[in-house]
Amino acid sequence: MGCIQSIACNKSRVRRENVVVCDLAATIDPRPTAVEEDSDIVLRYKTPYFKASARVVMPPIPRNETWVVGWIQACTHMEFYNTYGDLGMSSWELPELREGQVQAISDSDGISYPWYGNTTETVTIVGPTSKPSRFTVSMNDNFYPSVTWAVPVSRSDEPSLTDIKRDQSFTTWLVALNATSREKILLRAIKWRMRVDIAVDPARPLGSRARLVGGVRQEQPRVLSHMEPIPANAMGRPNANDAQVLMWRPARGHPLVVIPPK
Repeated sequence: MGCIQSIACNKSRVRRENVVVCDLAATIDPRPTAVEEDSDIVLRYKTPYFKASARVVMPPIPRNETWVVGWIQACTHMEFYNTYGDLGMSSWELPELREGQVQAISDSDGISYPWYGNTTETVTIVGPTSKPSRFTVSMNDNFYPSVTWAVPVSRSDEPSLTDIKRDQSFTTWLVALNATSREKILLRAIKWRMRVDIAVDPARPLGSRARLVGGVRQEQPRVLSHMEPIPANAMGRPNANDAQVLMWRPARGHPLVVIPPK
């Protein structure tokens, strides 16, 4: 996509006249979601990967400062329903997001806040430096969950799963962050979405129960033409994995918490 120059925040103690982003790429693999039926306890599915990468040129840092450049990701929408015929459904939910209390939930690895990860996802530059720093940062993400064939709150192991639907959206930012002052330069923003729709016939033999009926080809990510701010809560705890709750919502009766947030 060529190189894009980002104008630095005026509040930065170090003036950033030329932070340059080159060859920004954001894609979702064109293959369909793979359904796995090799367990008599759970169905597994593996979605294609979202991938993002960019070459970045940071100008010289004249002071004794540390800057980190990398990817920050937040979940902005999640629907994840597993239907068990006329018995009810289980659902993974982010309560604060579902109820509109927050705009987004951090999708950090749970260790490297606010970063998505700390291997290929970030680069740390320790000043002072006399020359521009050139490097590549990259990340990838996908879903690989397990869904029980039987109702998750039942003592029975009788298969009754009939449908899986998932629709999840994310915003991913490329950011330069001053590790001391926490001043940040937002370089680029990407929006992407992953959808899964699997129909299941629990009466069929294991290995032939499930078929992909929707989300065969995912929408490709959108690199935003404007800069979208990062919600404050998306910069810290909890991350989506720790905040999510598994609910059982029966066709009759009251909802039950199966797995609480961490």
